[in-house]
Amino acid sequence: MAITQAPRVRSGALPLRTYRSTGRAAAIAGLGVYAPEKVLTNRELERMVDTSDQWISERTGIKERRIAEPGTTTFELATNAARAALDDAGITARDLDMILVATSSPDGPFPSVACRVQDELGVPGCCAMDILAACSGFAYGLSLADAYIASSRVDTILVVGAEVLSRLVDWRDRGTCVLFADGAGAAVVRPAQSGAGFLSWCLGADGRGYDKITCGDVPRGAYVAGDPRPFIGMKGPDVFKFATDIFIRQAFAVADAAGLTMDDIDLWVPHQANRRIIEAAAQRVGLPKERVMINIDRFGNTSTATIPLALRDALDQDRLHAGDKVLIAGFGSGLTWAACLLEWE
Repeated sequence: MAITQAPRVRSGALPLRTYRSTGRAAAIAGLGVYAPEKVLTNRELERMVDTSDQWISERTGIKERRIAEPGTTTFELATNAARAALDDAGITARDLDMILVATSSPDGPFPSVACRVQDELGVPGCCAMDILAACSGFAYGLSLADAYIASSRVDTILVVGAEVLSRLVDWRDRGTCVLFADGAGAAVVRPAQSGAGFLSWCLGADGRGYDKITCGDVPRGAYVAGDPRPFIGMKGPDVFKFATDIFIRQAFAVADAAGLTMDDIDLWVPHQANRRIIEAAAQRVGLPKERVMINIDRFGNTSTATIPLALRDALDQDRLHAGDKVLIAGFGSGLTWAACLLEWE
């Protein structure tokens, strides 16, 4: 089944803003990932909280997730993924002009994880900064890389999504502790060599939903409230409704901006938040399961790292080929969203 018309916009929904990539074309030249060795299965969670493998599987699609050992830092995961991406691109850290790290779980308010990654890679001098857009952060980072390369200001950018969310999880809350996990993924973005690369973007936020996915005291702020260990909180039904709606709308919006339809999409790589959300949105836009990348069953929700982890899996499974039209889409706390269409190089 193919759907070529976007659904009617629900009352009160914000119009989506889209952009065409212009200037020098940019493409993903290398991908690297890193996941902690420790695997936490649903069966093990049954012994920790009032839940069951069946309950988790049916509601989320998750069977297991990776959890970092206590004391593990976000910069460690980010650096490991970064090195793998550099190797995949066939370059060294000395080639980098910029390092962008998207994370919802930095090792502290400051300095940035990006600066620590830069130090670990041994390349002082290049621009380095963090991005906070929650689960949309990796796609936001890709959009910045595309824009900088399009302007010819820089040639090589490292975009990383890295999380140690397990230290922000209340392991007594069965509504959230079954979802979130740890991991990292990175992409090297460079000028496209074959005329492929990023085509269009749909980026936005709706701050009216800031209280839907939170960490710590929302009205006053965790630091003001003196919260010693803020936990992730989520209004599940509201998030499900928002996510399904934004997934569908941004898919059509970004395709339209590129002059394409859903029939042209070879692979959709969505943020891995919940299998039910992904499958419901895919059905609405008319994408069959063979054109949808899902790996939440093995990694859980790693926020900014889900998209690069899924992209790497798609490559390893021979589901990505030169010339493929790839739809990347995410949403997250804020509420934020980000999607792009690219032609795989």
